[in-house]
Amino acid sequence: MYEKFYRLSGIPFQLTPDSRFFFGSTGHNRAISHLVYGLAQEEGFIVITGEVGAGKTTLVEQLWSQLDRRTYILGRIVTTQVSGDDLLRLVVTSYGIDDRGADKATLLRRFEKMVREQRGIGRRCLLVVDEVQNLSVAALEELRMLSNITVDGRASVQTILLGQPQFRPMLAGWELEQLRQRVLASYHLGPLTEPETRGYVEHRLRTVGWVDDPHWDEAALSLVHRLTGGIPRRINTLCTRILLYGALEEAHEVRGETVQMIAGDLEQDLGAGSIAPRPPVMANGSGGQDGLLGRVSALEHGMARQDRIFRRLLELLGGYHSASQ
Repeated sequence: MYEKFYRLSGIPFQLTPDSRFFFGSTGHNRAISHLVYGLAQEEGFIVITGEVGAGKTTLVEQLWSQLDRRTYILGRIVTTQVSGDDLLRLVVTSYGIDDRGADKATLLRRFEKMVREQRGIGRRCLLVVDEVQNLSVAALEELRMLSNITVDGRASVQTILLGQPQFRPMLAGWELEQLRQRVLASYHLGPLTEPETRGYVEHRLRTVGWVDDPHWDEAALSLVHRLTGGIPRRINTLCTRILLYGALEEAHEVRGETVQMIAGDLEQDLGAGSIAPRPPVMANGSGGQDGLLGRVSALEHGMARQDRIFRRLLELLGGYHSASQ
């Protein structure tokens, strides 16, 4: 609803990856370069790691938007804790292969047949495996075996592995020596810098027609970076709440104190792992009558603000009628 208030053409901070919103930070551009280099080798594995919400999946969306569909066919899976055989089923079904009633040998034959058919029309199979840190060694070995499929002496399956930082020590283990030898490009995607965070926020807003309404002051953008650590998904979560609050309050400027307040609300709502630091302890301490009265007053103020916001939300949705009506 806030996009209507600010006359935006869409939701700028959606959590779903969308190549339209790709922001080419230094780290993201380098990661793209590693992906392009790896694909040019036409074999092996490409590894991209990063913190939760760093933008790994968005990288692949951006890459896929640029690739020639006449050259590549894409299979994508998001892994959980699956065995090697279960992973094989996920892989074959990601390419549209029927796995009903098929044992492992049959699945492998069907997969190899598909690979040969695609190679025959000039297409290579690109497999993207997300959340790879959840896979067992046996499942990762299954991926390595699939990479051995060749047609006329040329590898026909190339795999991009996306994972959290803990995948790197896994990959360094002796059990994955053979897979590690097939890694042709690897990159760790870090957080955005403070200037990049500002550019990221403004880029996503401009993508949906933002013309400085609401206006973000310097303190607000600086706090967005500090409170989120420059992690894109955290930025999206915080900025969505900021815009929603701004629309409810009919505000046309985002100030630092607003960002701090919304971040505090997010911490209360989401608990551990949220983006906002805890508020400082009152000067009077955690005990005593003054401290208790201060906390009660703050609680009452917060409840009143939430009630006002809720009423405004219902008004905007056309579903609120005051008791006097």
